[in-house]
Amino acid sequence: MAESAGSLFRRLGPAGLLGLAWTSCPAIGGILLLANIGLLSDWLTAHLVIGWLLYVIIFIVTAGIGALPTYSQSVLAGWVFGFAAGLPAALLGFVGASMLGYAIARGVSQDRIERIIEERPRARAARAALLGRGFRRSTFIVTLLRLPPNSPFALTNLVLAGSGTDRRAYILGTAFGMLPRTAIVIGASAAAAASGARDIQSFVREGPGTLVLVTGLVVTITVLAAIGVIANRAIERVIRGNAPPERPAAP
Repeated sequence: MAESAGSLFRRLGPAGLLGLAWTSCPAIGGILLLANIGLLSDWLTAHLVIGWLLYVIIFIVTAGIGALPTYSQSVLAGWVFGFAAGLPAALLGFVGASMLGYAIARGVSQDRIERIIEERPRARAARAALLGRGFRRSTFIVTLLRLPPNSPFALTNLVLAGSGTDRRAYILGTAFGMLPRTAIVIGASAAAAASGARDIQSFVREGPGTLVLVTGLVVTITVLAAIGVIANRAIERVIRGNAPPERPAAP
């Protein structure tokens, strides 16, 4: 008999509560950030050197604990620091936040998510195909998961850490996957700031444009399709009994 959603949530314990928090808090934090992003932009612009360092540190903490979305923070980096200084600042923020998020997720979930996966042959096979075939495969899958612009940063941290993703592959895949979309957003916000066409609050509300949104949708569909094919092939092999599922390497 299939396990009910309520029973599964109870078994997840603190990990389930963390998942709910990391689903809702970035949206709430994003609204608060948008309301004050003009003031933050003005202060950072007036204190560029110390502002750059503070930006990275605050990015790591706020995104790492799942309090703020990453899109608005990327816009802020490009608007204030320009592309050359804003891109490394945002990437340092992403990688540092992912490491903090990994530590939090592993500490909260412990092995609850892994135990639930182990009880389900299909889930176990899918995880083995996605994350249990070595460092390169794991890095590739994490990169794919990070590529879509609508990929929820904090929730993805929880899923990857809770399922036992190799820490090195997790960090490297995060850097590779976040780079393209971060570069696009920072480039767009830096160009908007240089042109003086609009203020930063308007830019965040309006977004980077239709082309970027369409591209993001295409990337999301492609990534989901690729991951689905990999997982389904593994599940079919397990069902046929041709290949036993593998455990992923310990983080």
